[in-house]
Amino acid sequence: MEDNLEKIFIFIVEIDKLKTVYRQTYILGEDRPENDAEHSWHMAMMVPLLSRYSNEPIDEGKTIKLCLAHDLVEIYAGDTYCYDPKAGEDKAERENAAAKKLFSQLDEPLRSEISSLWTEFEDGKTPEAKFAAAMDRLQPLLLNLERNGRSWIQHGVCFSQAEKRVSRIKDGSEEIFRSIYKKLEDARDHGWFKV
Repeated sequence: MEDNLEKIFIFIVEIDKLKTVYRQTYILGEDRPENDAEHSWHMAMMVPLLSRYSNEPIDEGKTIKLCLAHDLVEIYAGDTYCYDPKAGEDKAERENAAAKKLFSQLDEPLRSEISSLWTEFEDGKTPEAKFAAAMDRLQPLLLNLERNGRSWIQHGVCFSQAEKRVSRIKDGSEEIFRSIYKKLEDARDHGWFKV
């Protein structure tokens, strides 16, 4: 039992590295990009606030776990910017290898539990995974709107690219999508996208 506990402690320390994986979206209140740990925490907090808008009933606890686990593999695979098609070409390969390396550090049954959360999010088929994916798209969008489109402008993102990315929110919540799409159109009207 103590050996298993020691492995869990080691894993807990290892996943602290998620704080060193930086994304392209800027946080509020400081002039720096957010890291994956901040992104995952923010998504997890959004679940109880927005779950009533889910297309289908969801288990909030499970959805929060999906949010917290979804980017763990980026500790080894790195963050892949969603608007960089070249970087996305080998994303699945890199992330699958990272998942194997990371989750193998745990003993059963935790190995299977954490690994299956990540896989469920990636598969995107359950109501919880669809809603978690909606939060994954909504969270950086909200930050970009608050930062006057800073990362969209910085990376030359076109409206059609953002529109395509945000459209997946519909799978988890039609109501949230309708509301946020209006804000996306406002961002376009403000000139925050490449023409």
